[in-house]
Amino acid sequence: MSAATTEKPIVKVSAGDLQGPGVVVCPNPTMPLWSNHPRVFLDVVKTGSATCPYCGTHYVLDGPPPKGH
Repeated sequence: MSAATTEKPIVKVSAGDLQGPGVVVCPNPTMPLWSNHPRVFLDVVKTGSATCPYCGTHYVLDGPPPKGH
């Protein structure tokens, strides 16, 4: 018997997708309504990626950071 593996989604975001000063919002608009959780703001500019503490979705900054960050 093998353990079931669950892969967490990876979402690539560009500078144009960011909400406010270098953050993404999770849950994002593409997620189904049944999987909603409290809204969190994740800073992806500082390290280039961030993981949602609720659902485990991993956001990766794709491309250069926005100007001024």
